[in-house]
Amino acid sequence: MLFPKTLLSLEGLALAAAATAVYFHEDYSGWLFVALILAPDLSFAGYAAGPRIGAMIYNVAHTTIGPLALGAVCLLKGGGVPVELALIWLAHIGADRVLGYGLKYPTAFKDTHLGRV
Repeated sequence: MLFPKTLLSLEGLALAAAATAVYFHEDYSGWLFVALILAPDLSFAGYAAGPRIGAMIYNVAHTTIGPLALGAVCLLKGGGVPVELALIWLAHIGADRVLGYGLKYPTAFKDTHLGRV
């Protein structure tokens, strides 16, 4: 039986693999991918304002809503660099889920929707 945490980890793996595969299939810049793959983690800085604000900022940077919206709108408008950014962002989110990093609760950084880190 696959448990929810395992399914979410597999979902993250699929997301990271698909976003990375599409990125490189489209022959986008490898250096940009490497340079920006950890960029969403800059949202950790929000924790300087406390766990409630930190969790909110972290969660905004680590849900698929932003990159999916960015990618979809930009594909409809003709693509370009924003699509590359959306794919990198999605790859990051997927990799985080594989590693067990989930969305944060406002109680503490280690309290996530995937369990305590």
